[in-house]
Amino acid sequence: MKKIKDLSESSFLKLFFAFITACFLVAAFCMPDRGQMLSGLWQIVSQPSKISTNYFAVGGYSATFLNMGLVALICLGLYHLLGAKANNVSTLAFLLTLGFCGWGINVLNIWPTVLGVALYCLVRKEKVSANVNAMLFSTGIAPLITELLVRYPNPETVGFSLAGVLVALGTGLFIGFFLPAGLAYSPKVHKGLDLYSAALPVGMTAFLLQAIFYKTPGVELPAAPAAETLAVAAPVTVNVFCCVVFGLCIVLALALGCQPKDYLRVLTAKDHVASVSGSFGNAVFLMNVGVFGLFILAYYNLIGATMNSVTFGVMFCMLACCNSGSHPGSTWSILLGYWVASMVFGWLSPVLGGSFAGALKSQAIIAGLCYCNGLSPISGKYGWQYGFVAAVLHYLLVTSVPSLHGGYCLYNGGFTAALVCILLVPVLERFFKTKEERRLAC
Repeated sequence: MKKIKDLSESSFLKLFFAFITACFLVAAFCMPDRGQMLSGLWQIVSQPSKISTNYFAVGGYSATFLNMGLVALICLGLYHLLGAKANNVSTLAFLLTLGFCGWGINVLNIWPTVLGVALYCLVRKEKVSANVNAMLFSTGIAPLITELLVRYPNPETVGFSLAGVLVALGTGLFIGFFLPAGLAYSPKVHKGLDLYSAALPVGMTAFLLQAIFYKTPGVELPAAPAAETLAVAAPVTVNVFCCVVFGLCIVLALALGCQPKDYLRVLTAKDHVASVSGSFGNAVFLMNVGVFGLFILAYYNLIGATMNSVTFGVMFCMLACCNSGSHPGSTWSILLGYWVASMVFGWLSPVLGGSFAGALKSQAIIAGLCYCNGLSPISGKYGWQYGFVAAVLHYLLVTSVPSLHGGYCLYNGGFTAALVCILLVPVLERFFKTKEERRLAC
């Protein structure tokens, strides 16, 4: 244990990635349908994965865990083999990619965009090790790669073809090649107040490609998966797995010397914490993984969320910000904003003769809330009440944004968060003081 205590931040985070990877791979072999693991994995890689595709329904439970574990292993391999330094952004990239392996990313559709980033490094003569995070973020458009592989321009799946492979590879190379430029520019747009910063360039790219492949040439946009498929769920499996993994994180954090008072400093920090592991240490980071993970799990159980692979993956996507300042103390106002917005519009909809579809436990709102978590820096910089307002705006927009990218951007909620920043940040900067400015004025 002393050796682990003495690890650098980068080495510790890679060890954490390895731990999470092992958990998923072991779980894959513990599932009751493990006999169909490989055939289920084939179904996952050979069928469309437009949001929101429930991999539990497509390939089964064992295959879903295997897919998540294998992609996590690939990501871990990229960090190790390419000598990349892991930090809070790497934590976000790793856990975000892992989460999406439950409903959009698979072991096949990640490669074209990853190779595109590698091509960028070759042309620009930049170190590949410095762009591993970009490789992982590029997979946010993976559903479009699968679409091009197995059915474009047909509305129904026709299978793999040479033409599909060439189009998917060319598109992936294009996306990956230009994404690093977008990643560098994105913080200038949202002023660092959207933790899912990669969502803006990925979302805009998906918007462009949806117009190129579908809207402009008049090709029919395939429908989203049938709503009934989302009913295939495993509440006991999801709860047991998450309780074990997050519980182990808490136990290990305590063994590494994290005291309750140490974690309390994170929860009560006056300003947004950019890097938990960098500012408070590895043990405190691990404690936040466990506590924040159980907090997310408890919330989804409380609202009665269907524990399908989308909800399961979403929990890890939300947890992805755990090393970038998200924790129960910085996200409660965002949860409150979503709850109040849902209550108000649930009451207003029948009054206006509408058909309300924005209940808290509806799948779109469950996923949307996860990425609204990325707006927690607004609460940290301006105060909880402004995080509340940001959450309400996010709630209003998140179900409308998929029409922009056709359902091919996995970072839909993060893209929505960037749009909220574009609307809200200029108003905040012009009319309201930050918490720091208010303190200095006292």
